[in-house]
Amino acid sequence: SLRNSLSDTQRLFTTSWWTGDIESDTLGRRDRRRPQALLANFDPDAPLAIDNVEAPPRAALGMRKLWIPASFVRFMWFCATLSIALLAYVLGETYAEIYLRTLPHDSIETIVYVYSWVVTIHLLDGLTGWILGSDDGERVGSYPLGWVFKLYFSLTYQTYVRALYARLRSPQQFMLLQLLSSTTLIIIHPLTMSSTYHSLLSLLRINGQSYSTYARFCRRTLFIRSLAENASMAAFLGQILVLHYGANRDAYPYFAFDGAEGGDVEGLYDFDRTLWLAMVTWACEIVAAWVVRRLVAGLFGKEVAGEGWRDLRRWPELLPASGVVMVHVLQNMLFGIIRIRFKEPE
Repeated sequence: SLRNSLSDTQRLFTTSWWTGDIESDTLGRRDRRRPQALLANFDPDAPLAIDNVEAPPRAALGMRKLWIPASFVRFMWFCATLSIALLAYVLGETYAEIYLRTLPHDSIETIVYVYSWVVTIHLLDGLTGWILGSDDGERVGSYPLGWVFKLYFSLTYQTYVRALYARLRSPQQFMLLQLLSSTTLIIIHPLTMSSTYHSLLSLLRINGQSYSTYARFCRRTLFIRSLAENASMAAFLGQILVLHYGANRDAYPYFAFDGAEGGDVEGLYDFDRTLWLAMVTWACEIVAAWVVRRLVAGLFGKEVAGEGWRDLRRWPELLPASGVVMVHVLQNMLFGIIRIRFKEPE
């Protein structure tokens, strides 16, 4: 049937009741069933009788009139999630515009820019995760949607950081940013997976998950982060090569590294240096991701990659959805830095 052909995520927005909701103050499934007919109803010799069925109380009638399908409530929460995702895109464009309008920057200013963006995107990601949830009965309560939106925010964060690489003036700035990023990943992330940290979050009522569920979400975050890092860096390297040497060079002065409008007016930046140092940064990220996966496997006995692939096998729709999200987010940078001027015909 059509209902059986829908995925779990699609059924969230087509069913009227929370999954697993047995008792409800509103009109439940058992109340909507047709009452059983009595045998006397079909006996022509039986005396005429009117079944004395009590009328529903007025309070129940009023409640039925005010009844709102849970699928609609979930949909409204989902719309709020989409609004937050669009807000992240707008804020990313704002951050990038402010950074480009105030060039050049020293290392301290670059770090402040990057990590203020990191804090902003993590706050929006956390709010979205709270809305989507993962269990039945929570606002939306969809693990696959949480997976996809986690990828969206990871890619959004990485995309705008990659665009920053084209305006770093020295190898020292690349090294400093990568040192901070790798240190945070290798040291901080395993600490946040510990049972002590989880107990602290539970004590502060920030997280109500069991430790096993919390650790699973942490491993999922690592898997998605690695996916976002590799996808965004591969796209960035391809973009700067195509836009620097391609036919659209004039429309993208950001990657032209010359004196064109929006380009490198003062000659502070270099294409070859940006390309090679970005490749070195990518190699460092791959090594850091491998190290943290080994740490998680050694300290907690769980595989990060295995967790991610299990999710993809359990929810096959994650694969095409992730592909669409990657294309959507990675093209945002191209639209954000393009400079088009329409010339009047001579």
